[in-house]
Amino acid sequence: MPSPAARVATRTSVFTESVIREMTRLAMLHGAMNLAQGYPDFPAPAFIKEAAVFAITSDINQYAITWGSPRLRQAIAAKTRRFYGLDFDPEREITVTCGATEAMMATMLALVEEGDEVIVFEPFYENYVPDAAMSGAKLVFVELRAPDFAVDPEALRAAFSPRTRAIIVNTPNNPSGKVFTRAELARIAALCTEFDCLCITDEI
Repeated sequence: MPSPAARVATRTSVFTESVIREMTRLAMLHGAMNLAQGYPDFPAPAFIKEAAVFAITSDINQYAITWGSPRLRQAIAAKTRRFYGLDFDPEREITVTCGATEAMMATMLALVEEGDEVIVFEPFYENYVPDAAMSGAKLVFVELRAPDFAVDPEALRAAFSPRTRAIIVNTPNNPSGKVFTRAELARIAALCTEFDCLCITDEI
């Protein structure tokens, strides 16, 4: 009988333990301050707790609409219009997920075919590797070099090819904190237009 490890799908063989989980475990083990995981160290506001209690006592206990509650999607559309001047239809153009990790995975699975290339700036958020593995994409890396982590225009152009399906732009970049300049974003947009590829932005 094959070992349990032998039953793991090939596409998941690149998965490793989450760096965030590893650092959290080590911080707990050694009583260290945990800077790896972003969570509040203060109580939730009273009105949020009261709303949760009201939902429980009102028997609001069914599955939500899978693309997000209408009120929340309408609020997101209003904020997007107010801050960015972009007018999105909350019924057809906004989807709410359980965090950015789910959003990125769902986006890659929905839009990327096996064998497509996806450009990622390095250093990068660790989940992009499993996202690519699950969707069958090949990651193409463009290095952001310290200390300013500027985008090398020649390296960026060289990363694009007829097989490029998308580029992931994470700004502020995790883990470097680099914020892409307007000129860098304009260069990325021009290359996306030239190569007819998607730009997936991760702006958590």
